[in-house]
Amino acid sequence: MGLRITKRNHCPLWQKIVFYAAAIVIALLIGAVILISIGVNPLDYYYQMFTMGTVGNRIGYKTFMNYLNDFVPLALTAVALSLAFKMKFWNIGGEGQFIMGAIGAATVAFQVGPYTPMWITLILMCLAAMLLAGLYGLLAAWLKVKFNTNETLMTLMLNYVALYILTFIADTKADWNFFLQEQSTRPVFKDFSEFAAFPAIPTGGKFELNICVILTLIIGALVYIYLKYTKHGYEIGVIGDSANTARYAGMKVNRIVLRTVFFSAALIGLAAAFKVGTTGVLSTTITNDVGWTGIIVAWLAQLSTPIIFVASALISILGCGCTEANASFGQVSADFADILQGAILFLVLVADFFTRFAITRTKKGGKVNG
Repeated sequence: MGLRITKRNHCPLWQKIVFYAAAIVIALLIGAVILISIGVNPLDYYYQMFTMGTVGNRIGYKTFMNYLNDFVPLALTAVALSLAFKMKFWNIGGEGQFIMGAIGAATVAFQVGPYTPMWITLILMCLAAMLLAGLYGLLAAWLKVKFNTNETLMTLMLNYVALYILTFIADTKADWNFFLQEQSTRPVFKDFSEFAAFPAIPTGGKFELNICVILTLIIGALVYIYLKYTKHGYEIGVIGDSANTARYAGMKVNRIVLRTVFFSAALIGLAAAFKVGTTGVLSTTITNDVGWTGIIVAWLAQLSTPIIFVASALISILGCGCTEANASFGQVSADFADILQGAILFLVLVADFFTRFAITRTKKGGKVNG
């Protein structure tokens, strides 16, 4: 008797929902065991986490605004990464591209902001961030199509190059370094919010909706249309299925790869511009790991643009909610959110396996379904 893995011809939607829901519940149960082991009531902790401490809190609107500020760069980065992933170009360089975009946006804010109207500065910040990040991603794509380098390793290494560039800027006090405060004796990043800050839309109360949230939703809708209803989107899908088939059909695969990766990285740069234009300052932690988390979100959503927004919202609740809950439960590590994210990712991947494949039990002379 043995086990054999066979591919499913079809998995009903209700069964997929059950598998994925079970994966999330099991991940939460694993988290509950960890919380119990350190003397924390998991029901109380999860209540604080999922409500992000907003219930009964007079300044809960500030927490929700912070939540949206985390959601925007994560969702946009995950959407951008999905473009390259659909083409089976494994862009693991979201962190580096985000950093380069942030540096480009901050440079414009300091050099152009004092001399131009704010709305022009913001537009130029977005364009500079998209161009710099796009070119940074294009470098890896060009090496791929020209020398057949491994894009996973190349984009991964470029992350660290960008990080070291940012660290050099952060640690270097010099006359040329306009990113740092001149009056400070130690290197400290300078605030540029007086020159460039994305406007917020009043809602009639204390809560204000940052315009970047609306822009991100619009961009997500446009990317969905681009992938589903345009020639370029169709080409991306064909290359993802088979590059040889695309070549046989007359598609210029190398050109499409370069174009798509540039577009992917440019959108990550735009996410960076939204982030620095909201916080008003550059920092060595400006990415908040969205380049890595965006990969998780894209795969959790199976590269579906609408589901990416749902997954981004949930993952952002996880991060922001854990931060708020940890304020009430001091014995819980700040890394608990990462543990939950890892558990959810692993178990969702397991659930995805069972939606695609079935395990059957075999024996000599026949087969018995398991």
